[in-house]
Order: sequence, then structure tokens, then C-alpha cells
Amino acid sequence: MSEVNETPLFPPEFDIGFIRRRRPWLRLLPETMVRRRWEARGRAAGLQATAPAVRADFLRLFSAHRPILEIGPLDRPMVRGEGVAYFDVLDQAGLIEKIRNNPRRTGEVPPIDYVSPIGDLRIVDRKFRAVCSSHAIEHQPDLVKHLVDVADLLEDGGFYFVLMPDKRFCFDHFGPETTIADVVEAHRLKREVHGLRTIVQHIGLQTHNETMRHWRGAHLDPNYAADTPARVRRALALYDRSKGSYIDAHAWRFTPTSFRSTVDQMKVLGLTPFVPLRVYDTPHPRVEFAAILQKRL
Repeated sequence: MSEVNETPLFPPEFDIGFIRRRRPWLRLLPETMVRRRWEARGRAAGLQATAPAVRADFLRLFSAHRPILEIGPLDRPMVRGEGVAYFDVLDQAGLIEKIRNNPRRTGEVPPIDYVSPIGDLRIVDRKFRAVCSSHAIEHQPDLVKHLVDVADLLEDGGFYFVLMPDKRFCFDHFGPETTIADVVEAHRLKREVHGLRTIVQHIGLQTHNETMRHWRGAHLDPNYAADTPARVRRALALYDRSKGSYIDAHAWRFTPTSFRSTVDQMKVLGLTPFVPLRVYDTPHPRVEFAAILQKRL
């Protein structure tokens, strides 16, 4: 393994200075006691332990890392300006048409520098100091291939900045949490599209997507169990109609803890050159968590 120094480029996952600034009454307690209290109760309650756990502060970390490639910017790029390039499955005109009638459209689609209808990152012909994506990683049919392809675009020591949904607080709540077994199977099968199991889980087990309700512990839709067979039938019909073509779905369901563990295991198994440098816990009342992976050969 080549040596890459872990300099203090990014705030720690547990930042005692941040916590004491937010909660001055904790200044009298030793750090070890504050940490124990947070790990015992604060983490599960979503008490924010570091600034980059929130999207706006996470995005500020990108400024010192150019050139940077963003995957799937749509109309709300994570990063703009000099030294930024964009990759997507459609060009700018195609993305504008795709979201024309989407009520969530709030910004402008940037010009797309690299376009691959099948999402093949290997068409990108240069190296970057960093890559970033928002709510894209969970859609990849083969997570190993995705991370290998991203790593191939990075200099050694480069970073992959990732935002992804926490399965506990979105429609994925009742779907099974991803394990290394799922990751290895998809890679061995060389998945280029999602399999039947993924489509059934994505549609058949889907619940509501109201983040605050999930934080309050209200995960079930009315008649969730009774309606499950109908959702599974819809999933089967969609899969049959697709005749093997790509169906968009969440293939991977992580919490911050399980994501760190899975990437660690992938690294040990030689499936990825990435290490999970930072995995920030999901803060209340958010739906997503942030992670920074670093390429280490």
C-alpha cells in the first residue's frame, strides 16, 4: 500500500469543539464524558456532532479540491465554477427535457462535459483530484465496479465525496440493509442492470418518504402489509415489461455505520482502493449522510 498521509483536511466525525460551541454547557465536562453521552444517546437521536454532517457545510469542503468531476448534477449541481466537470447519462438538453415538468426543479442544468447513456465512467479521459455525487451511489447495479471506475479517474490520494440516503429515514426503511454478501454477489454476476430481487425490494417493500415521520418512529403507511402483494405485483409486471433493460432502483441501503463497515470490508478483500476517511452520522431531521472516501493503493 502506498503511503498517503491523513492530514487534518476534514473535520472529524466527532468534533468536540463544534459540539461545545453549539452547547456551551458542555464546556465544563471532559471530552471523554461528552463522547460517551453522545455515543450512548446523542447519535441515535441525531444530535449533530460535526459541521459537515449537514449538506451545506459538506459542500464547502470541495472548494480546495479541484479539478473535480460531479456525477449526475441535474439542475442542482453540488459544485460550480472553475475546475469543475460534469458527467451524466444525458446531455444538457436531454436533462432539461427530462425534468421539464418536475415540480422539484429549482435550478439550472449545467453543460455536461461527459455523456454516456449507459453511465460508463470509462469514457472520461482525464484525472481529477476529487469526484462527487449526490444520491447516485445507491442506484449503481454493481457497487464494486462503480467504485473502481471512480478510483480510476482519481489521482492517488484523491477523494470521492458522497451524499446518500440513510435507509432508516426514507422509503427504503423496510428494505434489507446491504451487506458485503450483496455487494460481492452483484459484482460476481457483473450486474449492468438491476435484478428481480432489487426491483421487488425497491417497489414491493417501499414505504412512505416523509423524513420527519421516520424520525418520530412512524414508518408504516396505512395498510402497508395489506398492500404489499399489490406492490410486488407491480414490481413483477415492470420487470417483465423491461425485458432486461435498465429499471432505475435503489440497489444499496445503508446507514452510516453499515456503509463504513462495507467499504472497510471491500478494501480488505481487494475490491476497492478506497478507504472510508470520514463517514458523518445522519443529523436530525435529515434524510442523508455524507462520506469521504480516499483512494489509497
